Amino acid sequence: PAGGMGLDPLFQAWSYFRRRKLQQCSELCSELLETPPGEQVPGGVLLYPVQAAWSLKTRALTEMVYVDEIDVDEEGIAEMLLDENAIAQVARPGTSLKLPGTSQGGGPSPAVRPVTQSGRPITGFVRPSTQSGRPSTVEQAIRTPRTGLSARPVTSATGRYGRLGTASMLTNPDGPFINLSRLNLAKYAQKPKLAKALFEYIFYHENDVKNALDLAALATEHAQFKDWWWKVQIGKCYYRLGLFREAEKQFKSALKQQDMVDTILYLAKVYLRLDQPVTAMNLFKQGLDRFPGEVTLICGIARIHEEMNNISSAAEYYKDVLKQDNTHVEAIACIGSNHFYSDQPEIALRFYRRLLQMGVYNCQLFNNLGLCCFYAQQYDMTLSSFERALFLAENEEETADVWYNLGHVAVGIGDLNLAYQCFKLTLVNNNNYAEAYNNLAVLEMQKGHIEQARALLQTASSLAPHMYEPHFNFAILSEKVGDLQRSYTAAQKSEEAFPGHVDTQQLLKQLKQHFAML
Repeated sequence: PAGGMGLDPLFQAWSYFRRRKLQQCSELCSELLETPPGEQVPGGVLLYPVQAAWSLKTRALTEMVYVDEIDVDEEGIAEMLLDENAIAQVARPGTSLKLPGTSQGGGPSPAVRPVTQSGRPITGFVRPSTQSGRPSTVEQAIRTPRTGLSARPVTSATGRYGRLGTASMLTNPDGPFINLSRLNLAKYAQKPKLAKALFEYIFYHENDVKNALDLAALATEHAQFKDWWWKVQIGKCYYRLGLFREAEKQFKSALKQQDMVDTILYLAKVYLRLDQPVTAMNLFKQGLDRFPGEVTLICGIARIHEEMNNISSAAEYYKDVLKQDNTHVEAIACIGSNHFYSDQPEIALRFYRRLLQMGVYNCQLFNNLGLCCFYAQQYDMTLSSFERALFLAENEEETADVWYNLGHVAVGIGDLNLAYQCFKLTLVNNNNYAEAYNNLAVLEMQKGHIEQARALLQTASSLAPHMYEPHFNFAILSEKVGDLQRSYTAAQKSEEAFPGHVDTQQLLKQLKQHFAML
């Protein structure tokens, strides 16, 4: 009504926060904090606790840059190669993520399903943990191979958090909202409600793990070590600092006080970082006894099976995920890709169509739909799917993927000139695409251009030493032109990359006979 009271500014700021209009919430809180209490403001006299506005502003600033710690886990090159946490240098088969090829589950062979540089089959869903393979040498870690955008080296995990932290500069052009060096942490630790908001602000917004750890240690002491929340936060700080055993103790202690799914996930993350997938899997299974049907726990087990190259068990667990949550994108995508590589493109097509019905609308999905349609012999849909994928591609790597698959389709229908053009376009978009170099070399061999084919194969094998095809093709080519020594060396590399490849073994046998005759 005219001349009546307006909306209380603090309540309005809270309303902005609830509706996730975080910038407006932060600005309104700043105005409130600059206005002395008891002063006249439009709509009446301002009588509000300063702490409430301060607390709300810290929460709004935190939410702007908040990232869920459970899923963010990228190991940098340094963390992978200078890893001092491994328990055994040579792990028993089926107990380590570093030797995925030793799994007991009999995963698909590289002849059917391409592998990343770490030796694992390409997953149906790119996750932070699949972003970085576990390279065996520094040279392999620094080189950036192109396998489904996974196994990509990340410079350093801390670099990523640093970049997240610089977001604080954007939200506060006048300088930091809280000057951490002047804070009396002991005073705040005695006010539990303020301390929690302040901790999250320091940890996420300012990215100052040391101060956050100090505050959490003081607060848990004030709570007489009975508050599980603070123990989880201390565990997160230790994890971020690379003190995994200390983090494990904190998470276990928190679980004794309060059973929480999140804490189980954090503890499993610690075990996976220590390369103890079997312990992590047992932890998930114990969690499922207490939280039956919890999707994140079942999904965690499925991911471990997939990383251990035990694809059939992973698919079973992903099906269990879908029984609980039938719109789980990761589970649908992984089951779809598993069916595709198991030579069941029609069933894979149903899963990808399901994703389309759910509203997933991106380049990768249409790319996969195009391939499924082609192998299911629904040729009318193939090209239109790839056209849509090209239209939706967000970067050159995605465009390169689509052109590469179009090249495959062209080879399938026998149009080798079109295939040649497609593979060339792949390399225009992504110059490090080893598979395209390999396939171009095969086309050049068919045309009789031996030197070009040899150069292309050498490029492919240097870009992707984990692939067996370039080595094998180079061995065949060298054997044809009578260069037996080079052929033998390349065949050995091919056997190293894929020990079960019959053609490589036959070629090596022939070459050994040649050498015996000499």
